[in-house]
Amino acid sequence: MRKIVISIFIFIFVLSSTGIVWSQQNEEDGKLQKIFEEYMDALWKFYPTAGTMAGFHRYDNKLGDFGEKNVEKRMEELDKFNQDLVTKVDRTKMSPEFQITHEMLMDALDSERLKFEQLIPWEYDPLFYNTIFINCVRPLLKNEFAPLDTRAKNATDRLKDLPKLIKQAKEILKNPTQISTETAIKQFPAIFEIFRTELPTLASQVPENQRTKLLSELGKVIPALEDYQNYLRNELLPKSAGNFRLGEAHVRFLRLTLQNNIPIQELVERARADVKNITEVEMAIVCLPLYRLMYPDVDMQQLTSQRGENEARRIIIKGVLDKIKEEHVSKDEFLDKIRSMTEEIKSFLNEKQLIDLPDMDLNIEPMPAEYQGITWTRFVTPGAYETSQNFTAQITPFPEDWNEQQITSFLEEYNNYLLYFYTIRTIYPGTFIPYFYANQNSSLLEKLYPSLPLIKGWSIPLEEKLIFEGFGNYDLRRRLNQLKFKLRIVTDFIAEFQIHEGNWTKEDAINYMMRVGFQTEAEAERKWNRILLLPGDAAYAYVGVQEILDMETEYKQLKGDSFSQKEFYKELLSHGALPLRHLKKKILEQ
Repeated sequence: MRKIVISIFIFIFVLSSTGIVWSQQNEEDGKLQKIFEEYMDALWKFYPTAGTMAGFHRYDNKLGDFGEKNVEKRMEELDKFNQDLVTKVDRTKMSPEFQITHEMLMDALDSERLKFEQLIPWEYDPLFYNTIFINCVRPLLKNEFAPLDTRAKNATDRLKDLPKLIKQAKEILKNPTQISTETAIKQFPAIFEIFRTELPTLASQVPENQRTKLLSELGKVIPALEDYQNYLRNELLPKSAGNFRLGEAHVRFLRLTLQNNIPIQELVERARADVKNITEVEMAIVCLPLYRLMYPDVDMQQLTSQRGENEARRIIIKGVLDKIKEEHVSKDEFLDKIRSMTEEIKSFLNEKQLIDLPDMDLNIEPMPAEYQGITWTRFVTPGAYETSQNFTAQITPFPEDWNEQQITSFLEEYNNYLLYFYTIRTIYPGTFIPYFYANQNSSLLEKLYPSLPLIKGWSIPLEEKLIFEGFGNYDLRRRLNQLKFKLRIVTDFIAEFQIHEGNWTKEDAINYMMRVGFQTEAEAERKWNRILLLPGDAAYAYVGVQEILDMETEYKQLKGDSFSQKEFYKELLSHGALPLRHLKKKILEQ
């Protein structure tokens, strides 16, 4: 009997002790949740227009103040939040999910500190202000998230403050890179159209008493924008000679955004090996029979003896690609071709049951002019605080200042074979699928800071799987372009580091992408601009795919004979857009 009493006592003690631990965990979770909410409120107070776009509407009547005094105040806030995350919570007593939240919040805070300490976009990037101009008023009048009179009043308040922000921008901007100022100038005619045409049209739905005030403030903004456009052209552009290399800031930036397991140096070594393997083995094997058919008069043994094995191999690959690239649509057919390819890809994926696809259509449309010049594809998702299920892929129309040679060069790059893999990777299922599942399964913090290596890298192994499943009826031309597109993520990764941390010039980078990556000049030029305007973006896909391939290898070992690649993809995507190092633990620690 005594043993039974002791056992019951021990059971009650253990249970009560566990209850104490749970209480501590809940208490620590609650503390972190409070810090997180305070951090986000302060973030949107400093960037109110970005808050509006995310679906946070507390500061919809504000524009933001980037003057020295307010920036210093924000830096003090960041220091306080950093101190709170270190001293006011005990990470070891948090629940597992909140431990991840704590680490992600620390990274988000460090990213914000990097912005203030080294990047300082309000001083060195005119595109920072363009984004505010584009999004400060239009969403308030266009999106029905609150009563119209509330939205109209907030829009009027923002318009009232806009001339002051424009004046501040002219005083603050210092020495941007040439490409950022040139891109800002190119976007400006479309920004003017928002204020001259679109906003007056949207204002027509506003009650008359409010509409009069709104249009009055809008009338004051137009001259301020005209003055700012002249400033960009005549004053800022001539002195836009800032260094395009991030240098040490690039190392810190990638650490905070990649959130990966594999050390960077190992990734660099893998990339060099992959370039060699893809070109010297995989592409060469595919090209040899095609080259014999396309160039029957060339003595390949003589070519090799005269030019050497490596150069002969490059000539053979380029020769085949040069024949294939001539098969492409016209610029007027380009967008419709992507739409039709999307349906073809979706149908094949459903037929082969390779992954689970959401029962939802993806909108594919031209990118508005005010967003153009930075990246060829823009993916529009619901704001982090919103419940909307609308997803849109926007494709850049051909730039008006491109000549026929540039247009032809671009179309030859995105020929009828390679365009499939551009669509798979960046449109469908590519970017759409992870964003869709992130919207379904992610926490607010994960929606605000999704894993870009996961989003951009997950579909690359799937491209090869499609080929091996017969997508394209085993056409070697399609396989060759899939390999070329696979090579692109490797050369992009290498170029990202050589440009921002090395000493590559524009000529070096473009020559490398054309010679080693077999890209056309128009594509190489576009890639150079992207690496300068979006640091890190060219590295995400390669880092993502390497982490995912390693993850899949370990998952196979874990599952043994029961391994299913479809189930692996389901696991990969079902946890939201978690940082890869946390995603790996969730998948493998089952």
